[in-house]
Amino acid sequence: MIRILIADDQTLLRDGLQTILGLENDLEVVGTAGNGLEAWEVAKAVRPDLVLMDIKMPVMDGIEGMKRIKRDFPQTVVLMLTSFAEDRWIVDAMAGGADGFLLKDMPGDRIVRHVREAMGGHVMLPAPIAAKLAARLSTLACPYDADAFDAFELRSRGLTLTERERKIALLMIEGLTNKQIAASAFMSEGTVRNYVSVMYNKLGTNDRQAAVARLKELLSKRAP
Repeated sequence: MIRILIADDQTLLRDGLQTILGLENDLEVVGTAGNGLEAWEVAKAVRPDLVLMDIKMPVMDGIEGMKRIKRDFPQTVVLMLTSFAEDRWIVDAMAGGADGFLLKDMPGDRIVRHVREAMGGHVMLPAPIAAKLAARLSTLACPYDADAFDAFELRSRGLTLTERERKIALLMIEGLTNKQIAASAFMSEGTVRNYVSVMYNKLGTNDRQAAVARLKELLSKRAP
């Protein structure tokens, strides 16, 4: 049974989602809230598996509420509810730890499917959201391409990185999290973690800061 908390300042939407989710045998709505602060307080009381969190709410917005929930209950999956695809909100939410987005105008069967997939570890990014996030992250990304790592320089230090690993390495250097890299590269977060783990082994460290420092040293002298 997946235990769900719904946070939205619109009663009609909360009731509608509760009805849709309540029809499923494996889903149970265990609480509702009208703002981010209330969502955090209800989450402390009922400990849901997953939270559907509206972004724009009074008292405390959904992003701040999500951050508090992820801080105190990091295993709780939080999906942001939105009726629009505004770049700033998307990046702020993903950087704060959100597990994805759901559009409020999605058909009920897709909402149910995405809830289940999110519990399976998938990052939920509807096409309009993914496009906005990719465009936004591209403005933050490193100006180098994967060829900025000189292959001869890498080999001379006993290191070989695939093209995909080099691209991920450049995003790591720019400070992107695994979740942000996954969204930017249209991969699952688990796949990114696997790539990063392989690079850690190649670099001889399990520390991200140390890995990034080593990668910076390996940047080609030809890079701008």
